[in-house]
Amino acid sequence: MPDTQVLVNDFLNKLKKRKIEGSQATARQTAELLRSVISQQRVPYTNQAGALIDAVKAVGEQLIAANPVELAVGNIVRRVLHIIREEDLSLTTAAIGGLNLSAVSDDENDDDRDGDSTLSAAAVAAAARSTLRPPSLQTLLEDTPVSAAVPQTSSSGGDSEGKSKSADKSSRSRKLKHDVIEAVNELIQDIVTCHEQIAEQAVEHIHQNEVILTLGSSRTVLEFLFAAKEKKRSFRVFVAEGAPRYQGHLLAKELVARGLQTTLITDSAVFAMISRVNMVIVGAHAVMANGGVIAPVGMNLVALAAQKHAVPFVVLAGSHKLCPLYPHNPEVLLNELRSPSELLDFGEFSDCMDFGSGSGSPLLHVVNPAFDYVPPKLVSLFITDTGGHNPSYMYRLIADYYSADDLVVQRRATAGN
Repeated sequence: MPDTQVLVNDFLNKLKKRKIEGSQATARQTAELLRSVISQQRVPYTNQAGALIDAVKAVGEQLIAANPVELAVGNIVRRVLHIIREEDLSLTTAAIGGLNLSAVSDDENDDDRDGDSTLSAAAVAAAARSTLRPPSLQTLLEDTPVSAAVPQTSSSGGDSEGKSKSADKSSRSRKLKHDVIEAVNELIQDIVTCHEQIAEQAVEHIHQNEVILTLGSSRTVLEFLFAAKEKKRSFRVFVAEGAPRYQGHLLAKELVARGLQTTLITDSAVFAMISRVNMVIVGAHAVMANGGVIAPVGMNLVALAAQKHAVPFVVLAGSHKLCPLYPHNPEVLLNELRSPSELLDFGEFSDCMDFGSGSGSPLLHVVNPAFDYVPPKLVSLFITDTGGHNPSYMYRLIADYYSADDLVVQRRATAGN
């Protein structure tokens, strides 16, 4: 198996050079890399979850810094951290249940039974605080004196009891890693199949003889529209071309190849055509915790046109695109500027340089942002792989996938710092 650091460096290089296209591919590869990190991470007998969390955070910091605009990377890092905490909680709860059973069945020592009951009550109270809890219950068990958690035995049985405890800890360590890896495998499967799960809902939203407007190119939108056609829905699609990259041309070709009636329009024609449209269906780069959408540039124009003409504005997004951060968070980079060459070739741009002044500073500046921000008030409905949701509900849906401690991915400071 390749060394973990080699895999991390290779993925970092791809992120920095923007060699990975699309949030789905980025999310899947991030999850696969973190699975390898967890698989090769050696964990101590104590605080196994803490060791895994620190390892994931160490890699996650680098991945997020390599391409801050690709929010799917941070989403998956936080999802994996949440998985570790949840699996640790599950194992600890099972251990507490075992202590309770042992305390009830042990009739030889009432004092020891009382000690077990006290431990269980404290641990259960900590477990019931919140899903977005601060510390792991493992810490509570590890900090408990041995005399309170383990019944006293004679010296002749001490060695065998110590060996049994060591074996139990080793077994629990392997169990935690195994459960975390299994959960990450399920996460990867959800990422891979999110298009199909969203597309299954198409027939509920697209009706006969409707006109659908979309912008740019999105595989999720493509599969969604095609699934409606497969259910014998007859409708027409208007595709705004999505300048300056013209991704809408690619989507229009795909739709025609699959037998859908398609009309390609310019971005500036959206307001002129929106009165003929029954519904706007678009993809997203990311969905923020407040229900706002980061989408390809030009999307806010479409959303405003839809609102002006009371046309439903529907956003399709897999759960890996749900971000627990808000647009105003300092950790969020909402946009990036792409190359001016997408608007002007170098020859045209060089003609606008002011060589007469000797400074070489251009008289013409080209700004080419990659994304738009669509506020939640312009969104009618989100359709994810878990169903349809109103923008006001997104914060609650997102809270199910993340832990509050992981919103800022940063390793704990060591004692020497």
